[in-house]
Amino acid sequence: MSDTKPPLPPFDRATATLKVRLAEDAWNTRDPDRVVQVYTHDTLWRNRAEFPRGREEVHAFLVRKWARELDYRLIKELWAFTGEHIAVRFAYEWRDDSGHWFRSYGNENWEFDASGFMRRRFASINDLPIPADQRLFHWPLGRRPDDHPGLSELGL
Repeated sequence: MSDTKPPLPPFDRATATLKVRLAEDAWNTRDPDRVVQVYTHDTLWRNRAEFPRGREEVHAFLVRKWARELDYRLIKELWAFTGEHIAVRFAYEWRDDSGHWFRSYGNENWEFDASGFMRRRFASINDLPIPADQRLFHWPLGRRPDDHPGLSELGL
């Protein structure tokens, strides 16, 4: 494992924006092994009503999440930053195993250690059932293309 995970705090607008995009890119892989590498070994989370602690619990959480949330596509947007903290708003679209589509909206508060690893992540999320024809995230699974609109451009 690398000793640092750039960009490092304290964040400015450019480094905070990059940190958000790197997080979005990692989550869009839906690869728990890759995603957990950006968190400290003792990371603390709140995700809805779950409270994973440490990389092992976060890994298990992500495995469950992406087994249930199929065709997952995520967009994150920087909301605010200061020092070692970043606030993000996000939306993602997914379907369940019955073919019902959802758009999940949320906010995250992140805290990083001096090496750039996320020490704490607090997420509040709401799910909205949507008809398939109201989906807005249509890129192939994986990284969102650079020319795909973000949340603000989509009016979300």
